[in-house]
Amino acid sequence: MALSKAAAAKRKRMWIVAIAGILLVAAVALVTGAFRDSIVFFYSPSEVAERMDDPALKLAERRFRLGGLVEEGSILKLEGGKVTEFTVTDGAARIRVRYAGLLPDLFREGQGVVAEGRLDGGELFVASDVLAKHDENYMPKEVADALKQSGYWQHDEGAGDAP
Repeated sequence: MALSKAAAAKRKRMWIVAIAGILLVAAVALVTGAFRDSIVFFYSPSEVAERMDDPALKLAERRFRLGGLVEEGSILKLEGGKVTEFTVTDGAARIRVRYAGLLPDLFREGQGVVAEGRLDGGELFVASDVLAKHDENYMPKEVADALKQSGYWQHDEGAGDAP
């Protein structure tokens, strides 16, 4: 039984729509996978402590940003000054950070910091980047919010809102 021209054209359109749908789903899957690998979440030391054992997060296996204040008296220079260890705190929890590289000029004790890297064995955060606030009135919003939640906030209320 031969198909009419109208039925053949309809069948051809259905195949084109089906193939286009499959290609669209594949493209969305590729883009989603690429974003998943490049998204870096922010956590305070308290959030890291709370979520360390969450199997869904796998925090020990993923790259993230750690923010808080550099604890007073916690900065150590190791390996002839090439490696720096310091403690980041939000007042409620503390995490030791190791960074090999040049620190920002404004990096110092008692100041806001954001370190990006991974946990090494759950006890030490190995940072690949360290960012310090760039002037007296600025602190990353995430850091300011985490410090306010912990009750450790020491600066003006508007400091976390500056551009």
